[in-house]
Amino acid sequence: MKLPRRFFQPLATGAPAPFRDLPVRLERMIHFVPPHVEKVRARVPELAGTVDVVLGNLEDAVPMDQKEAARKGFVAMARATDFAATGTGLWTRINALNSPWILDDLFEIVAEVGDKLDVVMVPKVEGPWDIHYIDQLLAQLEARHGVTKPILVHAILETAEGVANVDAIAAASPRMHGMSLGPADLAASRGMKTTRVGGGHPEYRVIADPAGDAARVSAQQDLWHYTIAKMVDACMANGLKAFYGPFGDFSDGAACEVQFRNAFLMGCAGAWTLHPSQVAIAKRVFAPDPDEVAFAARIVAAMPDGTGAVMLDGKMQDDATWKQAKVIVDLAKLVAAKDPELAAIYKLD
Repeated sequence: MKLPRRFFQPLATGAPAPFRDLPVRLERMIHFVPPHVEKVRARVPELAGTVDVVLGNLEDAVPMDQKEAARKGFVAMARATDFAATGTGLWTRINALNSPWILDDLFEIVAEVGDKLDVVMVPKVEGPWDIHYIDQLLAQLEARHGVTKPILVHAILETAEGVANVDAIAAASPRMHGMSLGPADLAASRGMKTTRVGGGHPEYRVIADPAGDAARVSAQQDLWHYTIAKMVDACMANGLKAFYGPFGDFSDGAACEVQFRNAFLMGCAGAWTLHPSQVAIAKRVFAPDPDEVAFAARIVAAMPDGTGAVMLDGKMQDDATWKQAKVIVDLAKLVAAKDPELAAIYKLD
């Protein structure tokens, strides 16, 4: 546990001071790129203008004999692209803490492109001790290589132990950016009987009570509702961002959209996109509905200081609904700043 007075102190002499608040950035999608694949890497400069975050993946989906190539490919990708010009975040998912590649991942990447790197995504985080290790190591590397802004840390919840410790993980360091759900590894860790990567399952359902001879209504349920809710609470309580992770069935856009929308409504800021088809879904889902924005803007305008109560369209609005409206309006302004089409629709000042 870090003591309150020392929580925001740099952990190495010469390292940048941690952020007091997260930088305000639009992060509707974290788009995964395999940096060891040259033809994909070559498209990154063009891709950067179309997504909110580009993540170079060094962990799962990279064969063992390609780990070094992925690391070097990420450095080349970072150098070749002006991410700041498009307001696009640059992230990397490093290898797991128990792997033989993690030290080379951090040592080489921070040394070569530390000032361009916004976030390090850490897989299989099980407790605050994992964050403390990464926190200290990043501070030492920042100091050693003269990195002038702190590199943030994003944890993936993909073990039962990690979910059990989610609150402590969220509070572990001012370097924390947020968390993502990792459904595949989490399913294995929990002993869940599914091979799906995200989404529902046809056998996980509820059924209505019998009503004579009438057919019993049944509905498929969401395997991940509990975990997402727990992750969102931990993140929001600590000023972090929560994200839905991968949706593995690229052929089922409708199910992907429903899963993303459920996560959005529950408080997630964005989701992973593993295929180009999912980028458009994330852009559509993780931006508030224009009608909701218009009504929310009316609430904010009717209660400029957020106090009191007013009637709009026969519905009472008070300080609680003002806070709800403010969430929607603030997000809409952030989206509008990057999306001219939605800016024209939202019509916000």
